[in-house]
Amino acid sequence: MQPRNMSMSGVVDLAAVKAAQEAKAKAEQARAEAARQGGGGAVSPADLVIDVDEAGFERDVLQRSTEVPVVIDFWAEWCEPCKQLSPVLERLAVEYSGRFLLAKIDVDANQMLMQQFGVQGIPAVFAVVAGQALPLFQGAAGEAQIRETLDQLVAVAEQRFGLTGLTVDPDAEPGGAQTAPAAPAGPYDALLGAAVQALDAGDLGGAVQAYRNVLSEDPANTEAKLGLSQAELLQRVQGADPQQVRKEAAEKPADAQAQIAAADLDLVGGHVEDAFGRLIETVQRTLGDDRDAVRLRLLELFEVVGADDPRVAAARRALARALF
Repeated sequence: MQPRNMSMSGVVDLAAVKAAQEAKAKAEQARAEAARQGGGGAVSPADLVIDVDEAGFERDVLQRSTEVPVVIDFWAEWCEPCKQLSPVLERLAVEYSGRFLLAKIDVDANQMLMQQFGVQGIPAVFAVVAGQALPLFQGAAGEAQIRETLDQLVAVAEQRFGLTGLTVDPDAEPGGAQTAPAAPAGPYDALLGAAVQALDAGDLGGAVQAYRNVLSEDPANTEAKLGLSQAELLQRVQGADPQQVRKEAAEKPADAQAQIAAADLDLVGGHVEDAFGRLIETVQRTLGDDRDAVRLRLLELFEVVGADDPRVAAARRALARALF
C-alpha cells in the first residue's frame, strides 16, 4: 500500500467516485453479513484504540477503513509531545463512541510505514478512509483543533463513503465483534447500486441516469446529489483534449464556454482553487446569459467539492462580491 495525501473533499476523479461507492457497498454488506450470522456487532471501548504494526497494517487499518474511519497516531517512546497528544486521542476515541478507530504506530518499530506515509516528524496524525490516506495534522495540537478535525473526518466518512462507524457496548468483551449491526436497506439502494455498476463499467451516462432516477423520487437524497454532480463532471471531461481546451481558454478569456470547459479540467485535476478562481473572474467579465451560465456551473462545482470545504465557503464569498 502506498498511501496518498489527499484532502477530505475536493480532488475528484473516476477512481475516487468508485472508491466511495464501493466502500459504502462493502460496509453495508459487512453489516448485513453480521446480522445474518446473528452477531450483535458491538465492540468494547477497549477495542477503539489498537496498536498496529507493519504485519497487521492491511488487516487492522486498510480493511477496517471500509467500516470506520481509522485515525493513525505515529508516535515514539522518546517523543515528549507524543506523550501529551496520544492520551487526548485515546480519550476522544472512547468519547466519540465508535465514530472512528484509533491506530497507534510506533515509528521506531515500523520505519517502513513511517516512510510510506511521508512522515517527517512526530507526533503526526493521519486518517485512512475506504483505503485512502489523508493527513490530519502534525505536531502538538489543541483539543479544540483536534475535535474540529475529527468532526470533519467523521462527517465526510459518513456523507461521502457511507461509513457510520462501530457500535460500542460498555459490557462487551474486548476483541469481540468488529462490525456495526445491520442497517435496513434504503428504498433506493438498488438504483444507487446500479450507478456503482455503471461506474465500474465506465458507463458515465448510465451512472448519471441512475442517480437522476433516485432524485426524481427523492430530490433531497444526499448520496445521489453528490454522485450525480461528480458523474456529470466526469462525463463532461471524458474525451476532451486538455491541451486544446486550455489553449482556447487562454486565447478567449471572456468566452464563457471556453472558461467553463477549462474549469472542469481544473477541478478533475485537483486544482480546486484554480477552477473556482477562473469562473469567478469570468463572472466579472461577462453579462447576461453567459454570466448566468458561468455562475450555474460554479454552483455545480461547489456541489462536487462539498459545502464543508473551506475553499467553497471562500469562493461563495468571492462570487457574491463579483455579482453584487
